Amino acid sequence: MALDTTLRLLARTSGRSAADLAAAIPRVGAATVRAWMAGEKLPGREQLIALARALGIPAGALLSELATQLDPARTRGESDLLSAYRGLSPRQQGALIEVARGMAATRQRRRRPASKEPR
Repeated sequence: MALDTTLRLLARTSGRSAADLAAAIPRVGAATVRAWMAGEKLPGREQLIALARALGIPAGALLSELATQLDPARTRGESDLLSAYRGLSPRQQGALIEVARGMAATRQRRRRPASKEPR
């Protein structure tokens, strides 16, 4: 789940507004928190730690979410796939993994050159 989505969900479930959260974070205004929640800006490390404290969750949860979002090796498609995967039931996740493995195996077979052994 993207960091902005996570923040919106946590704020909603805790009954806290952007202004409430901003009041708990030094040198941050409600407009900045709203920008984080809209995905327009990303909080810094210290801001994430204060935000997690305000939401009553471990800072590692938000830090890992941010690291995932900033992973340079992950393409947008991979992020979309992971978000969709997380929304599935465990049984559906297993089925999706099997389909992906089958597709990858098929692609590898197509890419391998035929061996040229004498008969």
